Amino acid sequence: MTEKTPVDLWFDPFCPFAWATSRWLVEVEKVRPIEARWHIMSLNVLNEGKDVPESYREQIARAIGPVRVVAAAADKYGEHVVGPLYTELGLRLHNQRAINRLGDLRATVEDALAGAGLDPALADAMDSDAYDEAVRRSHDAGIGLVGQDVGTPVIRVGRNAFFGPVITTIPTGEEAGRLWDGVLLVTGFEDFFELKRTRDGSPRFD
Repeated sequence: MTEKTPVDLWFDPFCPFAWATSRWLVEVEKVRPIEARWHIMSLNVLNEGKDVPESYREQIARAIGPVRVVAAAADKYGEHVVGPLYTELGLRLHNQRAINRLGDLRATVEDALAGAGLDPALADAMDSDAYDEAVRRSHDAGIGLVGQDVGTPVIRVGRNAFFGPVITTIPTGEEAGRLWDGVLLVTGFEDFFELKRTRDGSPRFD
């Protein structure tokens, strides 16, 4: 049996691009010998002290709630629940577009917890700073690998760490595997830093 390579991904549940990348990584697991491991980071923490539009700051201030809940779930049940809970949150926030109905955020989080087989009362962590130290510790571990001028997701494979890839559709099958191979190839070059083009669309999850 082929030994699987651990692949760490840091995410904020609110970020649609992190969600698209995470679902691609799930597809890669089917065609390459990797094992995804999931970790939280925070857009709110990332943008502390930065000049960002007020509307965006208000949104990411609310985004800390689900991140806190994931930290609370990991504390209660163990790190193995992070991936399944992220899946349940992402399906609701992005595929079902609950992110456009932020007034229902508490109910969305409770439903995601129940969907992952976890205690819905953990949603109380949304309004508590009890897990902020754990959030910041995980965030710093991820962002420290790539620097402060990027965002979520961050991926680490062995000594190779990078931001992205930023994708707007989710490749499947061997197409997902080929993209993985290419990302590893370019990011594995120590002096490679950036390859970019203007994004003209939002992520699609269908």
